Amino acid sequence: MSVPAPQPPQDALRSADLSDLLGHVHTCWDNERRSLSRQLHDSLGSSLTALTMHLGLLMQKMPQEAALQDRAAHMKQLLMQIVETNRQMQIKLWNDKLEFLGVRVALGEAVEQFGQQQQLTARCSLPEEELNCPRSHGIVLLHTLEEALRNIAAHARASAVDVIVDDNEDEVMLTVKDNGVGLDGPVATLLGQVSGKFGLRTARERAAYLGGTLTLSNGAERGATLTMILPKPVAA
Repeated sequence: MSVPAPQPPQDALRSADLSDLLGHVHTCWDNERRSLSRQLHDSLGSSLTALTMHLGLLMQKMPQEAALQDRAAHMKQLLMQIVETNRQMQIKLWNDKLEFLGVRVALGEAVEQFGQQQQLTARCSLPEEELNCPRSHGIVLLHTLEEALRNIAAHARASAVDVIVDDNEDEVMLTVKDNGVGLDGPVATLLGQVSGKFGLRTARERAAYLGGTLTLSNGAERGATLTMILPKPVAA
């Protein structure tokens, strides 16, 4: 008489189901953000560009009255502000550099811009070639890096950040180190010990959906270190 194989506990099954559901939700969310960003670029962006050109032509044909020219110049300034706001909204929704230039360029530029905006030293070590990983891995890597940098800016009080990406045959690993206050302060709550801190918890769940891990620990001397490891799919 054969003995039936032991069944996994209900809690484990429920956890796996929730992980699959979260992965599906995140994928749908990414697709929606990408679609909305494209709409802003293709529709609103094109209309704003056309308006800018028409306004420029009108300004050339207008009477050279100071009041009219000042009003037109003010309209042009407002229009340029709307153009820039639209561009920033597109970037926040979806970073097209990830698709058109590759994850390597997107990660490098995110680190460079962070250093400029926060006026701190931001170093980035990347593979010489484009990362050999699926698109889903690139999206999670970029989102995790952006979230890590946001938390460093908000909590770490750091003067330097190092971002390292290692790509080998089996996995890709992202490491983000800072020289700030470490995990004794507010940063210790980022993985969910306190309600309302969902950024890195979401990143951790996205890594788990891809079979990977995300850890946050104190640095060797000071600051904090975030490490994400994503295994690569096994070729059929």
